[in-house]
Order: sequence, then C-alpha cells, then structure tokens
Amino acid sequence: MPELPNVVLWSIPAFVLLTIVEIVSYRFHPDEDEAGYDAKDTAASLSMGLGSVFFDLLWKIPTVAALTAVYALTPLRIPFTWWTFPALLLAQDFFYYWSHRGHHVIRVLWACHVVHHSSQRFNLSTALRQPWTSLTSWIFYIPMAAAGVSPAVIAFCSSVNLVYQFWIHTERVDRLPRPFEFLLNTPSHHRVHHASQGGYLDRNFGGILIVWDRLFGSFAPELERPVYGLTKNLTTFNPLRVATHEYAAIGRDVMRAATWRDRLGHLFRGPGWRPESER
Repeated sequence: MPELPNVVLWSIPAFVLLTIVEIVSYRFHPDEDEAGYDAKDTAASLSMGLGSVFFDLLWKIPTVAALTAVYALTPLRIPFTWWTFPALLLAQDFFYYWSHRGHHVIRVLWACHVVHHSSQRFNLSTALRQPWTSLTSWIFYIPMAAAGVSPAVIAFCSSVNLVYQFWIHTERVDRLPRPFEFLLNTPSHHRVHHASQGGYLDRNFGGILIVWDRLFGSFAPELERPVYGLTKNLTTFNPLRVATHEYAAIGRDVMRAATWRDRLGHLFRGPGWRPESER
C-alpha cells in the first residue's frame, strides 16, 4: 500500500487562509446577529490547535499499536483502492458518529471533547480548538480494524472527515439547498451541535453525513439562533486550563463521592449526572 498523506497537515494553509477571509468579512460586513471573532478567544483556539498537533503525535503511538494488534489478528483484508475508498469513508463516518456521540454522553470521554465546545464563539477558528487528550476515539474503530481495514487507512479516512468539518464551523453560511441539508452535515446543522440551550443539547453528531442523526434519533434542525458554549462556561482563555478543566472537575467529584457506585457514575455517566444525595 502506498504511503497515505496527512490530509490535515496539507490543509493547514487553507485553514489559515479561509480563517483570514472570514475575519475580514466580519470587519467589512459585520452582522449583529452573529458572534464573530474575539482576539483572546481566537488565540486560545489557535493555541489548542497547535498543541493538539504535538500531543496527537504522542497518542498516535499507543492508538496505532492497539489497532495494529487487532488488524494483525484477523485474516480479513480490505484493500485501499479508488473504488473501495468511498465505502471505507462511509464506514469511518458511521463509526465517527458513535465515537462523537459517546464523547458527549460518557463523562470521562466528554472531558476530552469538551475542549472543542468551550468557545462561546462559532467561527472557523473554533474548528481548530482541538483537545490534547485524544486517546479514546480509537476504541470505536476496532470493528473496522477487525474487518481488515489497515490502521493507516482508518487514520486517512479520519483525516478526510476532520478536514471536511472545518468549513461547517461558520455563521457566514446560511442553509444550503434542501438535498444537501438532508444528506450532509452543514453549517446550519453544526451550529445546533455547538449550541448550549436545552433543545439543541446532544444533537447532530454526524461528521460528513447527517443521515446517521436522522436514522438514530439525534437530529435537530436549526429553528432559533444558537447560544454557543457550555451550560457552565469557562472564565479563562488559558490553554492548559481549557484542556484539563473537566478532568479536574471529575477528580474533585470522585474524591468527595461517598460510594464506589457514585465514583463510577462520575466517570461513566453523562456530564450532568449527580448522585441521589446531591440532586
């Protein structure tokens, strides 16, 4: 198999250029109904993005090793060709949906993903606000490795999926024609995903396709203007605190929990879960 390119690294110049274009568009065509950019918030997002590039290199070693072990154990082999690539990307997008959903409803996984939702702005720089602890997503791709998909191909498809999602982090694009909105994840759908009000919470987990949300009951259309951020927003732009604040909160909750059942609940139940004694 030929060495596959790192699509994310190759896309960085385009990310930077498009972000600059969006910033300029706000300067010359401001919209009071849109959040726009804030210097400190953007700096935090860029810092998180740069940090994630470094930390992902570290986490790549154990995650690739784990998927390679699964891949080595199966006699199955699915080749990577121009005609298998669409099916492989579709499969990766399916498992991405479940990974993304899992990282919203299991608190110890949410502690990683919450970083991406921690901005109260929604713009192209928000797409770059990535976690530094991405060590858990590989678990959701075990079925692909067990089916004979090379870990290198899984990583390549994941990169394509991530690059696609860059452009949907914007308020400058309104709804697309109905067929696109029905099939694809779009800025409108992803604005809902980043919203913090009740009817929008934990909705629209799709990566490239939104059909998974329609099939599995997690879809919500954009009906009112989203309020971005968390239900309890951060008061800091410090990248280290942004990266670790939920882990620290879990640690505090586990330490003061009265029973092992409650301790496990703080780890594996939803982010808003509390023991009976605290409700």
